[in-house]
Amino acid sequence: MQPGNLLALLLAFGAALLFSRRESRRRTGRRIVAAVALGFLALTTLPVGTWVIRPLEERFPKPALPKHVDGIIVLGGALNPPLAAERDEPSVNEAAERVLATAELGLRYPNARIVFTGGSGSLWGGRYREGEVMRAALDQVGFDTGRVLFENESRNTWENALFSRDLAGPKPGDTWILVTSAWHMPRSVGIFRRVGWEVLPYPVDYRSRPGPKPYLIFELDGNLDKLSWAVREWIGLVAYRLMDRSDALFPAPNPPPAPAGMAAVRLP
Repeated sequence: MQPGNLLALLLAFGAALLFSRRESRRRTGRRIVAAVALGFLALTTLPVGTWVIRPLEERFPKPALPKHVDGIIVLGGALNPPLAAERDEPSVNEAAERVLATAELGLRYPNARIVFTGGSGSLWGGRYREGEVMRAALDQVGFDTGRVLFENESRNTWENALFSRDLAGPKPGDTWILVTSAWHMPRSVGIFRRVGWEVLPYPVDYRSRPGPKPYLIFELDGNLDKLSWAVREWIGLVAYRLMDRSDALFPAPNPPPAPAGMAAVRLP
């Protein structure tokens, strides 16, 4: 379902029709090729990716951090385990802010427990685990990995929440910060709520700029990359809701608590 893959497949299909002996098929082929060309032109000149990913990233604003935190949970997705194994050194990807946030929050809250959750979601490279690379990355920057619990078996965000809950054993009333990419935060929060774990969202790894920006650009690769991640997340939100793995179709921040001494007003 990646937009780039769909456009490439449509282009190949339309080009194949151009060689048909039937004029009606050749006409259809020309229309498909023209439509794909317009699609690529739109992705090159218009910030389509930003339009689609921004609602995901703006859903959970970065919070004011509390004075006390019981734990920090960091979702995998920022590391490249196969490349790390082949090059024999830690390798991060474009979501490296998750690694940086682990060190930043860990230093800010020296008594907080830290859980990193990330195994492998690959069908063919399952022997490489993100937790092992994360340990090496934190060691490389001098962070005390003895404070970190590494969950290495999860294959997706649902298992991130389940396995981390069982590993950490959070108690009612505990304050746990959840670190993941801003565009991934709505689905992640919905999943953690579904397994009964209320977390404080701490989004990182933004892909879109805030506020209005010029509408004309010339950047196919960056725009297509944003659109691909956004489409994946929107599909994931729908799929996880249908599978009852999220508490809402598009999870939102909890409403602020009512001031002390004020009773809630129920509208008719």
